[in-house]
Amino acid sequence: MSLFSESQPYEPLASRLRPQDLNGYIGQDHLLGEGKPLRKMIEAGQLHSMIFWGPPGVGKTTLARLLANYTDSTFISLSAVMDGVKEIRACVEKARMSAASGRKSLLFVDEVHRFNKSQQDAFLPYVEKGLFIFIGATTENPSFELNSALLSRARVYRLQSLTEQDLVNVIQSGLTADEGFASKVRLSQDNAMLLARLADGDARRALGLLEMCADLVINEGGNEITKTHISEIAQDSLRRFDKGGDVFYEQISALHKSVRGSSPDGALYWFCRMIDGGCDPYYIARRLIRMAAEDIGNADPRALEIASNAWQAYERLGSPEGELVLAQAVVYLASAPKSNAVYKAFNEMRALVKSTPSYEVPMHLRNAPTELMKAEAYGQEYRYAHDEEGAYAAGECYLPQELKELELYKPVDRGLELKIGEKMAHLKHLDQYSTKRRYE
Repeated sequence: MSLFSESQPYEPLASRLRPQDLNGYIGQDHLLGEGKPLRKMIEAGQLHSMIFWGPPGVGKTTLARLLANYTDSTFISLSAVMDGVKEIRACVEKARMSAASGRKSLLFVDEVHRFNKSQQDAFLPYVEKGLFIFIGATTENPSFELNSALLSRARVYRLQSLTEQDLVNVIQSGLTADEGFASKVRLSQDNAMLLARLADGDARRALGLLEMCADLVINEGGNEITKTHISEIAQDSLRRFDKGGDVFYEQISALHKSVRGSSPDGALYWFCRMIDGGCDPYYIARRLIRMAAEDIGNADPRALEIASNAWQAYERLGSPEGELVLAQAVVYLASAPKSNAVYKAFNEMRALVKSTPSYEVPMHLRNAPTELMKAEAYGQEYRYAHDEEGAYAAGECYLPQELKELELYKPVDRGLELKIGEKMAHLKHLDQYSTKRRYE
């Protein structure tokens, strides 16, 4: 019977092709390769509670099912997206019945990070008692999304995106899994690689694309999947990009670090990856302004202006024209001289203000708009800089007396800050030799 026969209830190809043993499992060689500790443990049937952390379609559910097979355990499944306390209790009861019959249970919780704290806590006593082996699957960072109590009882295994060759192997398995299907549809190696590339590390997606292409070919009366068929199916396909999850934050981090590291190509690559994945360009525009202030600062003040102008230009042009302007800003920021001197001084000054008393504003720095305030010596002895030589009041201090020696802003020897540093050193020299030094 063909995989695509309509005489049976529909089951996706990815579900029908789940391997039944480790030899048929594709990918995750860093965990399941010959001689790896996890593989040895599985083959020996010695399991502990685990968290599988990785992107969609990399085999988390399949691996959990294999664990149940290898340990001859009852496989019990929950979905944190659809299930709640009632379903958790039902699973616990099922595990008790299995234990009563002398059989172990494996409880698999898909999208476990979507359970709230109290729901996650509900598993703890049963994990402690050994009623079932707990396997949680998550696409999000467990250290942020899972309770520390649950994490302490389960070992985290990081599953990686499948390589293009892994996905080609998955696709080939889909082509050869059924004689009827294999005799009806052909796929060249180049087009198999194209499908693998479009799947973007996701085996479920690869098999879904293959299935749709095969349906299209068969309905047309053909027998070969071409690039035209693939382009028709995948024309709106986007790369894996979760606007609130790990992939999002990993990519914006990579963009920021590429700018900071003065890598125009790296910065442009991650910018294009985010745009290609559907990221809001306004979010990137805001982050560019932050990068200009944090990592470039006064080494090149034009960076902040260019980032701000790019945001405004995008507002006027929209997509796709405005994305070129953002790309120009990305490359400029990556190429600009770097300084975090202002960023460091700002953070240090904020910490100092929080940790020290609220010192009074020195009298000479206070304004005196009334006669009473003048009589109270407000503004007395203030030196108007423009009346001084070189428009600089040498020896004056603009800090509270308790902080008169404070120096937090230290320009770097790059870009414009090199000149700023030279000027500040010159002014400090004038202060040291002035006969009008404040607080002397």
